[in-house]
Amino acid sequence: MAIATYKKLESLSNFFYNDGLEKAGVRDLTGAIESLQQSLRMNKNNIDARNLLGLVYYETGEVVAALSEWVISKNFRPENNIADDYMDMVRNSPSKLEDINQTIKKFNIAYNYCQQDSLDLAVIQLKKVLSLNPGFIKAHLLLALLYLKAGNFDRAKVEAQKVLKLDAGNLMARRYLKEADNMLLPGDGGKLVSDAASSGSNDTIRYNSGNEMIIQPRKQSAFTKSGSIWGIVLGIVLGIAVSCFLILPQRIKNITSNNNRTITGISEESDSKSAQIEEYEQKIKTLEKQVKELGDEVGGYENVDSTCLMKAVKIYMEEPSDIEGMAKALEKINFTEDGTSDKNNKEVPPEFKELYDELMNKVGPQLASSYYEEGKEAIKKKEYAVAVEKLEKAYQYNKEEEYIIYHLANSYNENGDIDKAKEMYEKIIKDFPKTSCATSSKTKLAEINNSTAGKNSSADNANSSGN
Repeated sequence: MAIATYKKLESLSNFFYNDGLEKAGVRDLTGAIESLQQSLRMNKNNIDARNLLGLVYYETGEVVAALSEWVISKNFRPENNIADDYMDMVRNSPSKLEDINQTIKKFNIAYNYCQQDSLDLAVIQLKKVLSLNPGFIKAHLLLALLYLKAGNFDRAKVEAQKVLKLDAGNLMARRYLKEADNMLLPGDGGKLVSDAASSGSNDTIRYNSGNEMIIQPRKQSAFTKSGSIWGIVLGIVLGIAVSCFLILPQRIKNITSNNNRTITGISEESDSKSAQIEEYEQKIKTLEKQVKELGDEVGGYENVDSTCLMKAVKIYMEEPSDIEGMAKALEKINFTEDGTSDKNNKEVPPEFKELYDELMNKVGPQLASSYYEEGKEAIKKKEYAVAVEKLEKAYQYNKEEEYIIYHLANSYNENGDIDKAKEMYEKIIKDFPKTSCATSSKTKLAEINNSTAGKNSSADNANSSGN
């Protein structure tokens, strides 16, 4: 039952991996991320899915998330893992690391400006972010949103289209693009990028035609083009008057206001940087804590017993007759007598024990027989330490065979481990009372007890003589 469930989960994981691979091939990065995350929910050991997820994160500009996936992949498979090449690609380029660091800093500054309602400063920071990393999808989306809020629908449309070129399945970019299209006015031969009021000029019209932006002057009448000399003179006089009494003071006021705003912005940016330095120091501590937690989590993945058991199950599914391969895979697994904990006194999960017991029901006797024969050969050569090692394995895989227990007891006895030898002899007498091994065990126990009594008597006599 457990093996069938494992195979089903592995099959589902591969299905979602293939789906994610296809979506990544057509640049549906959002869909690819969802499929690959589902693949890893089915089987966290799917190295190909984890490495591909890291690549997709890297393509969207999420470098930290990409590195996290590659680090976990490396801990699952330390050797022959392409994640090494991906991490080296980032780590071995100081300029790339600096660009990544600057990208994160500037994006956070832009986000803080948004929260402070300093949208112009946020736009400036986001443009710097995209100059360092043009593939950073979150920066494109935030910039498009700011353009929509400011009424720059043409620029918002351009940013949304850039996102869709990077990620064809990005739902947020499609929403922004639809909003920008709804706000733009239709024009002859294309779609107006903005009307005269928003462009700041009544003399030109701008519109998109295919992939090109067309800018052309408005049509004017012959009278407007030529006019009359008196109209020109009157216009000049009125223009001078308006400049002196209306435009010039307003212009001066605007320049002063802009300068004050610039000074305020610089002051705010200085204060913001001071606050951000403190914030970054706090974030560094938080990230260090997260790295430690991630290391602990990755350490949890390095369960030797689980890895060995999965390897043995895989061998059984692919080649049931490969007893030697399964024995080699399982040789590091040791349970206590009651089967509730391993050799390090860690409690064995019930799912693990269930899978182990089911595998033992199918191949345990064959494994025990293989180790039993090796143990007997070692006894013939009087290599009792080797015999103990092999027969302990045989006993682990088959506790119902009295000959295995009897030879193990003899090996303990010959190897000098009298207590364990007596324990095994007593077990045979108790569990297999009517067998020849039980009779022989009684004889061996009597010999051990007599030998022990004789040594104690000799020691006592020696003490008496000394007195």
